[in-house]
Amino acid sequence: MVVIGAGAAGLFCAAEAAKRGRSVVVLDHAKRIGGKILMSGGGRCNFTNLFASHENFLSNNKHFCKSALSRYTQWDFIGLVAQYGIAYHEKTLGQLFCDNSAKDILNLLLSECSKAGAAVTSGCDILDIEKHTSGFCLDTSFGQYQCESLVIATGGLSMPKLGASPFGYKVAEQFGLNVLPTRAGLVPFTLHDHDKEVLAELSGISLDARASCNDTSFNENILFTHRGLSGPAVLQISSFWQPGQVVEFDLFPHGDLHAELQKQQQQHADILLSTALAAHYAKRYVQTALPYLGLENKPLKQYQGKQLQQVAEAFHQWQLKPNGTEGYRTAEVTLGGVDTDELSSKTMEAKKVKGLYFIGEVMDVTGWLGGYNFQWAWSSSWVAGQVV
Repeated sequence: MVVIGAGAAGLFCAAEAAKRGRSVVVLDHAKRIGGKILMSGGGRCNFTNLFASHENFLSNNKHFCKSALSRYTQWDFIGLVAQYGIAYHEKTLGQLFCDNSAKDILNLLLSECSKAGAAVTSGCDILDIEKHTSGFCLDTSFGQYQCESLVIATGGLSMPKLGASPFGYKVAEQFGLNVLPTRAGLVPFTLHDHDKEVLAELSGISLDARASCNDTSFNENILFTHRGLSGPAVLQISSFWQPGQVVEFDLFPHGDLHAELQKQQQQHADILLSTALAAHYAKRYVQTALPYLGLENKPLKQYQGKQLQQVAEAFHQWQLKPNGTEGYRTAEVTLGGVDTDELSSKTMEAKKVKGLYFIGEVMDVTGWLGGYNFQWAWSSSWVAGQVV
């Protein structure tokens, strides 16, 4: 069998298939194997999540990922990591990272391939794929390969500098499979000029927030950048946002800002609103936010009736319409891809094309931020590896 793509899914599937005595070769067009693994998680590789379940994934068919995730779980991969003695830690929200380096995970995968006898070849371009009665014939820059089973593990379009390409989608289309529209996911927002002019001054400031859009919310940090808005809450909600929509941010997500301001009004009536807010936010943020949100900066005693409540609402319900996203250049994942209705949820084999499999990010299954996409790589490639 041949696996095209030597990323997380491709390498893991190759090792699993080779353990069954299959003759396996992995082909990748990049000169360096596992580039996306090495840079993931800030170089520490967020390799899974303690809480991974089908509810943490976006797909046109929300039930598709259930089978694979239940058959090869986060605990299975954590067990493999433990076998290799790789030190790891939980960062936040169940996210597991290597203590040392993402190289530990790449070395694990390459070692699994080596022990099982799967060959890994880099710098190999696939020029043509043909289907024959007995399998597939691949014309490559390294000559021809014949195989009974062909696994496409080429990922999505995110991070083109690391070799991302639409290759997998083209293979699906070549064999008559439907490919759903793709877009960047887990990606920073860009801003309209009138917002950017003001908010770019806040570059580097991080706030705890709840980001909400399309009946979905995430409670994590947001980060102002010189280009727009980033941070975990923004990356998460970007996968649910559609162009032209508004995102609402609660910038005081764990309390009642109105009650806090009333308390300060009773105890320190003469202080300015900016001073009261500086107890909860960076001063630089308060100085910029008040005029941006259309709020006056006057002593608390001058706020009458519902005025303090209106101040609080401006922070609890900040409405922002992003201009767009930074696109595939900085996106962590690609939404959309090979339609899961075309594939078996138990084996990842194309229903119409015997011996053709798709695993990992190339298909229309996209995880939240936090190790979920790696877990989908492990789960989808493991189930395929048991049958290819």
